[in-house]
Amino acid sequence: MSPENIEIGIIGGSGLYHLDNLTIERKVNPETPWGFPSDEIIIARASSGVKVAFLARHGKGHFLNPSEVPSKANIAALKFLGCKVILAFSAVGSLREEIAPTHFAIPNQIIDRTKGIRPSTYFESGLVAHTSFADPFDNNLIDLVYDLRNDFPNITFHKNKTLVCMEGPAFSTRAESNMYRSFGGDLINMSVVPEAKLAKEAEIAYCMVCMSTDYDAWRENSEGVNVEEVMKTMKTNSENARLLLATLIDKVHFSLNDKEGTVNLNSLVGSNRYSCVTDKSKRDPELVKKLDYILPGYF
Repeated sequence: MSPENIEIGIIGGSGLYHLDNLTIERKVNPETPWGFPSDEIIIARASSGVKVAFLARHGKGHFLNPSEVPSKANIAALKFLGCKVILAFSAVGSLREEIAPTHFAIPNQIIDRTKGIRPSTYFESGLVAHTSFADPFDNNLIDLVYDLRNDFPNITFHKNKTLVCMEGPAFSTRAESNMYRSFGGDLINMSVVPEAKLAKEAEIAYCMVCMSTDYDAWRENSEGVNVEEVMKTMKTNSENARLLLATLIDKVHFSLNDKEGTVNLNSLVGSNRYSCVTDKSKRDPELVKKLDYILPGYF
């Protein structure tokens, strides 16, 4: 295993490709059994001394479309570096009037509308395991993020929202956008699946901070999503995200190392040890070897 012990991973989405308020120490690019991550992972240090591993989901310069992101390698690489928590950021469209552009929302549920072309599990090719996905995000981590709303009065926060994940890269039609609203969707992006599923399989506490950039296409009297307008809003969102992270990193670090255990961010540890349903005689030895990279000794 890696000699690193970096407990906090950060995945930056559209518009959040770097963290200029952290001190960069070095860059690493671990080759996992599922290939290389989207880009080099930046090992950085907050002013408090807490180290984090930062990865640009689409690569620096945004050269990977949502279905090309090597999510299995990304999550595996962060787990290899020691990450127990992943704070993921994503630009999203809003499906509700009250979630305006520049607002931040922390979802607690997902509706998966991807089309099955993205590799979405580590358990395949001779080893079947079933992971609970009823609560796709870590609820304690959600609370930790939402509690920062009083520290950042200039940011409007929303909680307990449902995030729809579509395939992309084209935006929704108006009919699709209204369909997602009828499903109970509040937000829409192209990135949370399979990222959240793989983090659950790797036993990493995962939370996504959604940064609203637009109202998607459901509003009848407005234009559809326009990339130029989205990019303007994205700049404001990215600046707010960097400020938020500076405080959030320290709070997550404290919770991970709090001996009193008031906020448990380690509840997933060991959760997949007995999830395999494939008989030992039928398990693919090559896949077992791969899985040792993220779940050593489990299978």
